[in-house]
Order: sequence, then structure tokens, then C-alpha cells
Amino acid sequence: MDSSGISSIIFLLAIVILQSFWAASAREMKNMHHHHSSSESKPDLNDPELQIFFRVDDLKLGGKLPIYFPIKDLSSAPPLLSREEADSIPFSSAHLPKLLERFSISDGSPQAKAMETTLNHCEFEPMKGESKFCATSLESLLDSTRSVFGSKSEFKVATTIHLNKNSTSLLQNYTIVENPIEIPAPRIVGCHPLPYPYSVFYCHSQESDNKLFKVSLMGENGWRVEALGICHMDTSQWDSDHVAFLVLNTQPGKSPVCHFFPADNLVWFPSQYETM
Repeated sequence: MDSSGISSIIFLLAIVILQSFWAASAREMKNMHHHHSSSESKPDLNDPELQIFFRVDDLKLGGKLPIYFPIKDLSSAPPLLSREEADSIPFSSAHLPKLLERFSISDGSPQAKAMETTLNHCEFEPMKGESKFCATSLESLLDSTRSVFGSKSEFKVATTIHLNKNSTSLLQNYTIVENPIEIPAPRIVGCHPLPYPYSVFYCHSQESDNKLFKVSLMGENGWRVEALGICHMDTSQWDSDHVAFLVLNTQPGKSPVCHFFPADNLVWFPSQYETM
């Protein structure tokens, strides 16, 4: 990747970091990851933040979907550390007491619980056919992504883009106003921000069949969104308690599961394929 490409990534990542709000990201993490514990209480299906899932058959011109795109508070953006800074701080649940002390966070507080959840999430074993990592700096994000695609690979990054300056999150019906465009990348890496005192991205890639789409949407109130959506065509290895199965009323391996990426998520794919 050349210097101009890296500069573009830094600019995009800076925008994404500004959009991150780590208390809200804690809820998104529960919605997105595939390691749902059966001991957790069942999610409230009326929660608007669960309205990110859809079926592959829904992707057609003129189709209407109820979608919740979260709008983040820019004032609570966590800092993006350099590799040197990030590597100097332990990133392990075994060091949680010292980490809480370091960041002046009270044990048992919501922030402490969010940190513990993030560390545990990053320590989960990957599913069969899945590559995963947690990146704590831009350098580690790029290096780990390159390790998924191959050391000599060139790759691009994209994200969901809000074309209006929206200040509040809103669940509303969106209409697909252009034919969805499939980005025929053989493999992608999706990165989701996790709640932590500094920026942490949980990234994962599955070897199973996935389809990435660019979808142009218009909300009932006129909001325009150029959204990235992914359809996981094989969910047979997913936990049966994954929230997507509850929302879509399906089961592992029965049908594809699709979801939109929030604007603070990053999607990486080989550079020879169409981007946003």
C-alpha cells in the first residue's frame, strides 16, 4: 500500500474514531459478535439497535427496510494510540485491576464492566474458519489486516456514509433507491469499535461464503445513506443464541443472515474490487 493509500486510510480512520462513542459501542458489540452466552438474558426484540439485520431477498430496488443507524456523540471519542503507546499498555483481562487503576476507572462501574467485556471478547477463540484480531493502533490494524489477505496484497477500506448531517439516531423505514451493487471480493475483513479508554477495533474474517453490497438508501424523513451491507451465506457454525436468529426468526444454517455496518465500522477488501 503506497503513502497516498495510507494517508487516505488515516483520514477515514480519523473520521471513524470521531464517530465512536464507547458506551454505545458496548451495545453494538453484543448485537454483532457471534459468541453470545446462553447465560445472558434474551435481548429485547423491540430494541431499535437490533434493527440492522435483514434477509438477502430484501435487497431489491424499491424495497423498504426498517433500519436503525446509530449517530455517535463526537465529544466522547476515545484517542487513537500509536503502536509504541499501545504496546506499552497490557491488553489482557489478567491485567484488568492494574488497567482500571491506570485509567482511574472504579471497579464495578459501567466503564469497568465494558472494559472487561472488551478484553474477554478479544480473547475468545475464533469460530471454525474465522480469523480474528483486536487492533489497538493504526499500525496493528494495517499489519493484522494484511496478514489476513497476504503479505503482498493490496487492500482498500470503506464504511457506511451518511450524506446528511444528522444529530440524532432514528429508527425509520428506508427505501432502496438504486439497484444494490455487489462488491465481489472473495474475502473481507470487518472491524467494529469496542468500548475502551482508547480506540480498539475487533476485526474478523470468515472463510465461508459472504456477499458484500453497497446499498443506496433514503429514509422516510429524506435522510440519504450509502450503506455497506454483508450477507453471511453460511451460518451453520454460529451460536444458536446469536441475536440475528432471534430478529430474523431463523436458525443456524437455515438461511443467510445479512446486516448493515454502522458508520463507525471499517470494511477491508482486496483493492482490485469496486469500492464506495
